[in-house]
Amino acid sequence: MPCSTPRTSEELLADIRRIAPELVQLRRQIHAHPELAFEEVRTSNLVAEKLVEWGYEVERGIAGTGLVGQLRKGRGERRLGLRADMDALPIVERTGLPYSSTVHGKMHACGHDGHTAILLCAAKYLASHGRFDGTLNLIFQPAEENEGGALRMIDEGLFERYPCDSIYALHNAPGLPVGHMAMSAGPAMASFDRVTIELTGVSAHGAMPHHGVDPMQCAASIVLGLQSLVSREVDAQRAAVITVGSVQSGDVFNIVPERALIKIGVRALEPGVRAQIERRIKGFVQAQAESYGLGCRIDYVNKYPVLVNEAEHTAFARQVAIELLGDHRVSEREPTMGSEDFACMLQRVPGAYVRLGNGVGADGGCMVHNPGYDFNDEALPVGAAYWVRLVHAALT
Repeated sequence: MPCSTPRTSEELLADIRRIAPELVQLRRQIHAHPELAFEEVRTSNLVAEKLVEWGYEVERGIAGTGLVGQLRKGRGERRLGLRADMDALPIVERTGLPYSSTVHGKMHACGHDGHTAILLCAAKYLASHGRFDGTLNLIFQPAEENEGGALRMIDEGLFERYPCDSIYALHNAPGLPVGHMAMSAGPAMASFDRVTIELTGVSAHGAMPHHGVDPMQCAASIVLGLQSLVSREVDAQRAAVITVGSVQSGDVFNIVPERALIKIGVRALEPGVRAQIERRIKGFVQAQAESYGLGCRIDYVNKYPVLVNEAEHTAFARQVAIELLGDHRVSEREPTMGSEDFACMLQRVPGAYVRLGNGVGADGGCMVHNPGYDFNDEALPVGAAYWVRLVHAALT
């Protein structure tokens, strides 16, 4: 698809930078009032208010707090989707910024406030200056962080009500300079599964453990043994990660506990490896429990699939970035073991997920999910200009 836009990249960036300060303030307003998964009422209200003001048709209440803003121009039949996530994380902020979180224990530590503001900035420009022929669907999604807001929007008829021929999303990337972008075709982000294991034994006096059945010994064996499933059973040229995030059992020094609870995160870059690990964890844990004479319950939940960027659409997204920023500022992005529920949307609609530079070192380089992180506002006009150029290219 040729990339056609009514203005040069320099002119477009200059135009976007003129309207960006308003959206920077909006971004900081969202940052100061973070909302967790499916709680994004304030943020959703703000987004809807702006979209309606700019002339978009807005439908709210998809997946609770999700919404779609639609803009039609001309008679073209092409339909494009752009997605931004809105939820925050359960983290106590320690940035010391004047617009720090006003809600203790909640923080925009992943930059979703920035993603929302970027898409709104593009939306404002496109409403008044967009020269395209087709339908633009702006999807503002709740609950990306672990709770599957994308799948819930899909299950509630997102793509039946707002069909898309292609769909794109971006995420800020600490460590990548502002003004740079990165992307890669194929598997780009790992699947994510959650496993909860409950071991049940018999409580006893700590001085007489032979009167009980201790689940702690088995829990320790499982925690250590799980790592061998990756190191000795998964092909070393294929990626997988098993993370034991929590072991809970007992409260005092002198009682053999009755139960032990283990919480595990599992990630893989291939569906076959994902299925292999699930099968082996279930078999391994059950065998361990039986060998210790314990009861065992395994709750294995498949959360996010592997995020796969379709080759043609990734090439298109890359060409748009090159024409905006220059080929020396657009790079390949190695697959990451992080997960993203935009993968669910890409299973239904072809498209791509791209990375936007957030800065290096002290200037935007703090990793996400960290209490010291903040989205770099210098990246906002770059991301908005990218969306504008991609819309013009896809719908012209």
